[in-house]
Order: sequence, then C-alpha cells, then structure tokens
Amino acid sequence: MKPQEFARRRRQLSRMIGKGGVAVLAAAPVRMRNRDTEYPYRQDSDFYYLTGFNEPEAVAVLVPGRAQAEYIVFCRERDPAREAWDGPRLGPEGVIGDLGADDAFPIEDIDDILPGLLESCERVYHTMGAHPEFDARVIGWVNALRERGPDTHAPQEFVSLDHLLHDMRLYKSRAEQAAMRRAARIGVAAHLRAMRAVRPGMMEYEVEAEFLHEFRRHGAVPSYPPIVGGGNNACTLHYIANAARLADGDLLLIDAGCELEHYACDITRTFPVSGRFSDAQRAIYDIVLEAHDAAIAAVAPGRHWNEPHDAAVRVITRGLRGLGLLDGRLTTLIKEQAYRRYFMHKTGHWLGMDVHDVGDYRVGDVARMLEPGMVMTIEPGIYIPRGLRGVPKRWQGIGVRIEDDILVTRNGCEVLTAGVPVEAQAIEALMAAQAAA
Repeated sequence: MKPQEFARRRRQLSRMIGKGGVAVLAAAPVRMRNRDTEYPYRQDSDFYYLTGFNEPEAVAVLVPGRAQAEYIVFCRERDPAREAWDGPRLGPEGVIGDLGADDAFPIEDIDDILPGLLESCERVYHTMGAHPEFDARVIGWVNALRERGPDTHAPQEFVSLDHLLHDMRLYKSRAEQAAMRRAARIGVAAHLRAMRAVRPGMMEYEVEAEFLHEFRRHGAVPSYPPIVGGGNNACTLHYIANAARLADGDLLLIDAGCELEHYACDITRTFPVSGRFSDAQRAIYDIVLEAHDAAIAAVAPGRHWNEPHDAAVRVITRGLRGLGLLDGRLTTLIKEQAYRRYFMHKTGHWLGMDVHDVGDYRVGDVARMLEPGMVMTIEPGIYIPRGLRGVPKRWQGIGVRIEDDILVTRNGCEVLTAGVPVEAQAIEALMAAQAAA
C-alpha cells in the first residue's frame, strides 16, 4: 500500500483529535515461541494502519497542529551487526524518507523526548490494554510531568484512541478493498485446490498442507489457524488439531483464510470426502445454503447489522423444523432461540486487518446500519455432533458451514469470495471432474 494511503489516514485522525491532543501508539512486541525462537512477527494492526511500519520496538506520535513536526516516530537505529542476523532496518532516516514521518528519533531517546511532546497537550489519545507494559510507561510520563509542580503543564485527560481509530478502520478505502480482493483471490484458489485434492484416506493435515502451499506461493500467510474437520470433527467450531483420517462418506468442513499485505480473507466450505453428498448430508447442506443466500440478500446500505443474522435464523429454524429436529411454531422457536442447539454462533463478523475486525456492532441500543465500504462475513451453519440426545442417528456427525466475505457497496453488496462454488451440484461436478482427470 502506498505511503499516501497512510498519510491520508493520519490526516483524518488528526482532524478528529484536533489541536491540543496527542496520539501515542506502540508497535507490537516480539513474541517468543520457545526459549530463543521467536514467532513470525506480526505488527499491531492499529500501528500499521497509521504508519505502514512493520518493525518492532517503535512508537508513533501524532501531535496535530505542532509547528515543528506533527508526526514523529521513535524506532531502532541501523545496526549492521544485528541486521546481519535479523535483516535490514529502516532506522530514523528511512522512516522519514520512505514512510513520510516528519521527524524520527532512536527508540532509546524516547524517555528524554516524548514527555516534552506531551507537555504541550491537553489530551492523550491512547489505547489502554493492548500493550500493558507500554501503558505503564505512558502513564509514568504524564505523572512525571504532573509531579514537576505548577509551573509545568501536563495533559489532564486520557481519551480512548480505539474509539476513533476503530471506527475509521470499519470503512475500507479503495486501496483497502483492492487489497482484500487480492487476499480473497488467493483464498479462493486455495479452497479450489483442496476440493480437487481431497480423497478418502487422506489425513486432515495433508489437506491443510494444500492451503499452506497455495498461500505461501503467493506471498500470503494464514490469517488464522486453518480448521480442517472431517466427519464429527466439523461439529467442533474451533477444531484445529487437523489430525484425523478422512473417511469415505463423511463431510469435510474447511475454514481457512489468508492474510496478504495485512488484510485478511475468511472462507468456509463443506463438501463430501467421496465427492457426493448423502441424502441426509444434502438435506442439511441445502438448509445452510438457503440461509447463506438469504443472509447475503439482506446485506445492503441502510439495512441493519442484525438483519442478515435474522434472515439466516429464520431459514435454519424453518428447515430444522421441516426435518423434525425442532418442533413447534416457527415464531415461538425463533423467540426461544431453539435453533441454538444446532446453530450457536452469529451469522458473521467484521473483516479487515484482523479476521474478527474492529468496529462496533451497535450504536447505542440500535444495531449498526450497514454502509458502503464495510466488509463482513456471512457464515451460517448447522452442527449435529454424534451422541446428541434425541436426534436420529442419520443426522448425527454432520457439521456444515458456508462462509463468504461480503463488501457493502453503494447499490448492494459484492461477494469477494464467490469463486469457490457453494451449490451442491457444482461442488460434486468439480470433484468429479478432478477424479476423472
């Protein structure tokens, strides 16, 4: 993403903060996997959203209206000895030249310089709780100013930065939408690859490997641990062991997405290991597909966040009642949430830099209205684990979820992940064609 995109975001946030405010954000720390091995570094989403800077040990400061420099970054200095081990660093000069900072200083100098930046401000905008150790440092700098006595000015108020920043992140710019389309294309290709590769007798982790291969060959990484659940494992919502053998006659639920350029996709498909749905599997699948389609039809500007979920709930409840898995009046079953025995999660979530992206779902006591630029998932499901009391055995061990990524547009919505088939006949045809090849 071009530096101008990050500059635009900083200007927008500066207008919201106004003169007299200062925003302080810390980069994500390095996390250790074990002893002396680090996890792959992933920058804090808020920090990256404003800076485009992908290194640890950094702090960004935004001081709207400051004459000398409004945007200041503290970061690691260049160090040839360390860079020989860990790779190149931008250093203060690079942050100014490449990323558009007005000024930059070594991170070691932050205790000497940052209090002076805070001294001229009335309000400190900061997200408490994301990095507790850094929270303590920010509070310490402010308290130190206050302790200097009446001749020293200190900020009088802390304001939650995430309230402003997360609302900004909810509306995706054209550049962000393009990045999410690129991520979605890779995710689509990975799901198609898996559908073509699956055979009875494969291990779940072998299917997971197909995803990792497709992601990495395009420069992407998984945006969350892939869920590859065959048979009854599909009924565990966050199943990530991916260690069982795929049996002929079972369904396979795959929930896997990738992250590219810090933007995520999130896709789920469910299909038969053998290439053909059984009658019972097809009956459950068709209910979920109808709910999926009804929910997407409810996504448009001016509709409320809860409307797609309400549409999916109605279809699933009616379908389960038709199969004899629920009994009673439709309105009563919905009111009493009887469907939650089989469909226990919401129909979607915001999507963006984080898989479960930031942004309020309600404004006051009212569900948020959908607007162009918002991106969300639609993912209804039905889960009937083995051993569920009172359920005929023909339905047990069936778990189905269908998930797509949806961009709200001016005239309705765009399904970013539409390249992976959802119709049962199209899935069977794709798998049959591969088996015959």
